[in-house]
Amino acid sequence: MFNIRLEDDRQCLLVLMGATENGRKELVAVVNGVRESKLSWKAVLLELKQRGLATALKLAIGDGALDFWSALREVFPETRTQRCTVHKTANVLNQLPKKIQPQAKGMLHEIWNSPTKADADNAFDLFVKTYQPKYHKATDCLEKDREELLTYYDFPAENWCHIRTTNPIESTFSTIRLRHRKTRGCGSAMASSTMMFKLAQSTSKNWRRLRGHDHFPELMRGVKFIDGIPVRLSHFYAASSIRRVKWLMYFLTFGGMSGVDKFVFIMLCRVSERKPASMSANEG
Repeated sequence: MFNIRLEDDRQCLLVLMGATENGRKELVAVVNGVRESKLSWKAVLLELKQRGLATALKLAIGDGALDFWSALREVFPETRTQRCTVHKTANVLNQLPKKIQPQAKGMLHEIWNSPTKADADNAFDLFVKTYQPKYHKATDCLEKDREELLTYYDFPAENWCHIRTTNPIESTFSTIRLRHRKTRGCGSAMASSTMMFKLAQSTSKNWRRLRGHDHFPELMRGVKFIDGIPVRLSHFYAASSIRRVKWLMYFLTFGGMSGVDKFVFIMLCRVSERKPASMSANEG
């Protein structure tokens, strides 16, 4: 959420990023939303379809407090979900006494950094058994999203650093947030949107390429991944042609309730054609 000096309401920007098949990130759209409402996110997702998105999204990544998930289930019900492990770690630690938080944080990192899903499940069970008797709120917070927290094991290992957290998005837009704070807010919502759009375009020259982009075609033709390793079966090669990945999309929303930043990014499986970034306003 952004403060507007000459207006009473705060501004919420929904920013859409993408990446080409060679792993280069690009800005797609900057949209004025009504907070992080389901209606605002639904309008953004439906616009994707109108602009040429041919198939459902492969994966959506974010924290668990966004109305985005409700909109996603309506527009792309087939899309898999991945909860941000950084947000989840913070939420779990908030339910524990400070004196045991360092130990608990280490055990949580053992889950996220396990080389296989089986090892992650074992570390997950160990954490629950260790803290459930005295701190059931912490273990309940962790267990309710168990499957969504470990979805990344079904994707290429090179992509794990990008898809298990929303950190790539937060670091990418740190420059924009810093500039907004220095200017103490713009005079109007349109001026704010324009500034964010131009700053994102400028910083895009220094965006890093995504790792493991050479696996995108395998994902598109249906190759399954177990613990980050592709399972190449004969029937995967029977397809007459390989559809190329056009976009790895990122959705980002700035701000959130109670001043807490909320971020979401999504992996798209295919867009029929590449279109330039656009600016639009959604009044809800």
